[in-house]
Amino acid sequence: MENLIPLLQRTPPFSLLSESVLSEVAESMQKKIFSKETLAYRQEVTELQGVDIIMEGEYQTFFFDASQNKRCIEIHHSPYCFGGISVVLNRVRALKSVMVKKGTVVYTLPKNEFMELCNANEEFFHYFTSDFGKKMLDEEFAHFVKTPASFEESYFAADQLYSRKIESIAYKDIVSCSENTPIFEAARIMAQNKVSCLFIRRETDQNIVGYATDITLRDNVIAQCIDPQKPVSEVMDNPIVSISNDAYLYEAVLMMFKTKTRYLLVEKEGEMVGFLSRNRLLSEQAQSPLVFIQSVKQAGNTTELRKKWLQVPDMINQLLGRGVHGEIASQIITTIADTITIKVIENVIRQIGKPSARFVFMVTGSEGRKEQTLSTDQDNGIIYEDKANEHREMVREYFLDFAKRVSDDLNTIGFVYCKGEFMASNPKWTHSLSHWKRNYEEWINETVPENAMKFSTLFDCRYIYGEESIIAELKDFIQEQLQAPNERFFSFIAKNALQYEAPLTFFKRIKTQTIGKAEVFDIKTAMSPIVDLLRVYALKHTIDSENTGERMKKLYESGVFSKEQYQELHHSYYYLMALRLKNQVYQINIEKKMPDNYIEISRLTKIERVTLTEIFKTISNFQQGIRMKFTGSL
Repeated sequence: MENLIPLLQRTPPFSLLSESVLSEVAESMQKKIFSKETLAYRQEVTELQGVDIIMEGEYQTFFFDASQNKRCIEIHHSPYCFGGISVVLNRVRALKSVMVKKGTVVYTLPKNEFMELCNANEEFFHYFTSDFGKKMLDEEFAHFVKTPASFEESYFAADQLYSRKIESIAYKDIVSCSENTPIFEAARIMAQNKVSCLFIRRETDQNIVGYATDITLRDNVIAQCIDPQKPVSEVMDNPIVSISNDAYLYEAVLMMFKTKTRYLLVEKEGEMVGFLSRNRLLSEQAQSPLVFIQSVKQAGNTTELRKKWLQVPDMINQLLGRGVHGEIASQIITTIADTITIKVIENVIRQIGKPSARFVFMVTGSEGRKEQTLSTDQDNGIIYEDKANEHREMVREYFLDFAKRVSDDLNTIGFVYCKGEFMASNPKWTHSLSHWKRNYEEWINETVPENAMKFSTLFDCRYIYGEESIIAELKDFIQEQLQAPNERFFSFIAKNALQYEAPLTFFKRIKTQTIGKAEVFDIKTAMSPIVDLLRVYALKHTIDSENTGERMKKLYESGVFSKEQYQELHHSYYYLMALRLKNQVYQINIEKKMPDNYIEISRLTKIERVTLTEIFKTISNFQQGIRMKFTGSL
């Protein structure tokens, strides 16, 4: 066997991988020599067995047009990797045709091992999605890319949702008017420009403050018999939500569902340069699993919601099978879980009547961090506004009944009761705003291990339903308390973050435990040090994000982490997330059992084991940093 590591180290994106990983890759590669000039691959016909790395010779890639002429011709020599885009984005069918020159020598990495590398290293994966996105900006290239017609062939189109950025698609121009424009004149502007959405600008600074649509005119003007001479600002809709043109399409879709807006302004270098509509995004991605979220909103009762939740593992399996990263898959699960929870809350309110006090239903734990998996329990609470003494018992009685009904329905759907009882149905976690403030104040100032655990669990709280201003006030209070905490506070929080260690033996091998006849390790426990580590740093540096990935990014942007530290943590965490979700899908679909977080070591490939060992080393190093920084001890 030739020493292939130098070749791999010269070939992007394999050059991004460590030598220990490349040595495992080299063992899996198969050599092939072409004795004559050959049409090795034909576009949309040939199924690739893997990706080819050219050692000697030449690949000519091109599209055949209708007259069998070659178009978009490119010549490639060593070092070059062919087939990555086809495997990642085109269901292993060759995206372009390939003519191979006589005497060419290539080494092929089987597609399964290649996909493992994509799952293990985000930068490696995005090399191919980014390359594809750049190529799609070329009009001739885009012309020859086949658009699938059926659901079974829709992988390619759906994956563009995850690989393409907003800047690569044509968004609509903004048509606007002043806030003082009469309603009838606004309607005339819409008619003249043939648009169904008109944005409204503030007179003083020309910032966009609202929008009016055909539906706005129907519901807010005609149905209400409003004088059309009145300014359009009196009937315009909100909210105004914007997104960077550098964001991915899936981020735009998730933002639309989260904010419940139908229109998203596109921002470039501080200027609003266009907008996207929800209908357009969804119609372009009609086969995308994200459309499923919209169908959840149509479910009428608990039985229908349970059926929807039972469909989620198959959706996640498809996403992971196409190389979609754990970060995206987990966000989609969380968005579905949020949508189901909101539906349950709305149904319960219809059953028992509206509450007599403003409140917020919040989620904590993994859902609070927007990191939901398929093995999930309930972590939530209720904060309601303070009321006069004579109303307190009545208000509390309502919310305890409300919380129990919501909790029971969620359990029926598949979000099981929390074993630690961190649920709104537990009277400890349904209280007035003033009571919650006292809780957090006590947890910060009275630093005992139990309080450190409660604070860590409930610090990752996130709004789901109700008056968002209530949880915002609580979070402002927490940040004030953290400005001058008890000296021992961070030490206790850090010690709480150090209670779990990366599962490595003294000889740097994966540490397992025996369950039944299987040797397994707990991947949730393996991930906990990263979650807890980022929470400690977020507390110390007043980072207000709940999500672990967002915390990493903000800590990097504020200079707390170097670029290398950020990339290592980010890649490590979301590789583990993808592996965790893949294992849970296997347990549900193949083993037909309730999913858990135990992974059998025998089911891991060599590349997965090497990657995990490197990840666990990274986690151990970061834990050592926390131990020194916050506890002053090794």
